[in-house]
Amino acid sequence: MTAIAQFVREYLLAVQFFTRIPITGRLAEWVGYSPEMLRASAGHFPGIGVLAGAFAAAMYALVQALLPDTTFTPLVAAVLSTAATVLLTGGFHEDGLADTADGLGGGHDREHALQIMKDSRVGAFGAMALVLAVLAKVSLLAILGSVEGAPTGWEEAPFAGWYICAALWTGHVVSRGLPLLLIYLLPHVGDTAASKSKPLADQIAPGALLIGFAWCFVALALAALALDVLNLIVACSFALLALLWMGRMFKRRLQGFTGDCLGATQQVCEIAFYFGLAISL
Repeated sequence: MTAIAQFVREYLLAVQFFTRIPITGRLAEWVGYSPEMLRASAGHFPGIGVLAGAFAAAMYALVQALLPDTTFTPLVAAVLSTAATVLLTGGFHEDGLADTADGLGGGHDREHALQIMKDSRVGAFGAMALVLAVLAKVSLLAILGSVEGAPTGWEEAPFAGWYICAALWTGHVVSRGLPLLLIYLLPHVGDTAASKSKPLADQIAPGALLIGFAWCFVALALAALALDVLNLIVACSFALLALLWMGRMFKRRLQGFTGDCLGATQQVCEIAFYFGLAISL
């Protein structure tokens, strides 16, 4: 099998795992399955961000095109684009954020925190984390969509929301690339046999990590054509700081990571990316 075919198979396996997009029939048979492929598919996590970001950006653009140009239009577009990504992924990462918040917020030690994180029920800390995360994401996207005056080079943009659509797409890719560093640097401490993160249970192979970085590099190179480079650097720096904070907390409290931790990190890094971009503007 050629390297390109293997790349596509691993990517489609990641699509099966990280989204609600159905891969069935003869296509599913061609993709196949093995534990090694499932682990290798982790490197395509940022590639899922390409899909999720494109879906979110398309929804934002559609809503803005359909609604009148008012003060609240960016807010409505932000809400519906966020809802679109939740539908696409099945709330996979939001669920991880809630479980992580419950575990770290309610657990008095490492074992207790891990036990709480295995519980599928959402507690007070998880509910608060979800509400605050959604509010932060929606409000930041509304701010980005409300900035008056297009950045340099955007005077001829086809519509006013083009800049925010580019930011949305990039934020989804970058926020899914950074958690790969947690897999590489920290041990997995979840129940491997029953964990949602079983394809990520082992340390990620250097080859898969390089694939993940390649996805991010291509996305950032394309984003540099649309977003101001300085603004992009600031946004990525904020996302990286969020990753370091999350990694330090997981190492101190859990001595490693679980699949829920990866979902929580994706959400926090995405919010931090939008926050940094909003500040830079």
